[in-house]
This record gives sequence, structure tokens and C-alpha cells, in this order.
Amino acid sequence: MRCRLTFAIAVVLAGAYACARTDPPPAAPANTTAIVKALQSSWDAAKNNIVQSAEVMPEENYGFKPADSVRTYGEILAHVAGANYVFCSAAKGTKSTVAEDQFEKTATTRAAIVKALADSMAYCDSVFAGLTDAQLAETIDQPFNQGKGARSAPILGNVGHLNEHYGNLVTYMRIKGIVPPSSRR
Repeated sequence: MRCRLTFAIAVVLAGAYACARTDPPPAAPANTTAIVKALQSSWDAAKNNIVQSAEVMPEENYGFKPADSVRTYGEILAHVAGANYVFCSAAKGTKSTVAEDQFEKTATTRAAIVKALADSMAYCDSVFAGLTDAQLAETIDQPFNQGKGARSAPILGNVGHLNEHYGNLVTYMRIKGIVPPSSRR
């Protein structure tokens, strides 16, 4: 018992000494990019799955949907393209000039959908290219009228959104006998 009490007092005194020291904590590099790199890696993986899904599905299946109550294959990809602009514009700190459903309404061919998707991915890539770890913690207006939050939130939201819809696309591909990109690797 006495040993435990002595140990507890020693721990408290050591902690008090450490707190009382005047040495400043080591400074983090001003422009650290470790978090940006981690988010970029997640973004790249999700982006590649979506882009490759657009490429592997033949044009005649872009109008396929397994039930009347869901989007077609092409509409999912067009929706993702529009949402990319909304999420990434918010992360950039600007208002999107593209509506979330714009491409669902205007891009009706495989070629138009693939182009809209590629352009939206390039736009998001450009937003990533300008980010630093410090900026990710800044408070910004969130997309979809979600109030204020960290700049990292729409980026994480977009990665989650891509993964969610990739899951939809995988089901559509499997129904059509197509092996999804992530299973091909």
C-alpha cells in the first residue's frame, strides 16, 4: 500500500514539474501537409473507383437502373459530378457555380457524363493542390446549408459521398455481369 502511495505521489510531482517547465513545446512546421496528404490519398482512391466505373460500363447500360425508384447508372455519375463542385467549392471557400443536379438534367449521353465527371474531378484536384494542414482547420460555410464548420468537413463529406455512390455502382455492375474496378485490382 505504501509503495502505491509513494508511486502515485511521484507521478503527481513529475507531472507538476513538467507543467512548470518554461521550455516552449516544439513548434510544428508552419506549412505541414501530412493531413492534406492523407485526405488526398482517400480522395484519390474514391475518385479512381468512380472514374473507372464510368469507363467500364458500356454506353447501352448508362440508362440501366435495377428499380424504378432509383437513379440510372448514368444519373448516379452525373449526380456525383455536380456534387463534386458543391463539396469542393465549399472547401475552396467559394459558392459553387454548378448546381448539384445540373448534370443529371443536362448530361444525357455517356460522353457528356464522362466529360462532366472528369471536369469535376479536375476541379476538386485543383482545390486539393492549394490546401495546407492549417487551412483544413479554418471555419468556413459548409455545403448544403449545413452552417459553419471546418474546411476539412466538405472534403471528408465528398470522399464519403463518392464511396457511397461507388457502392451503388458496384451493385449495378454486378447485375450486368461486370467486375467492379476495385475487385479487378
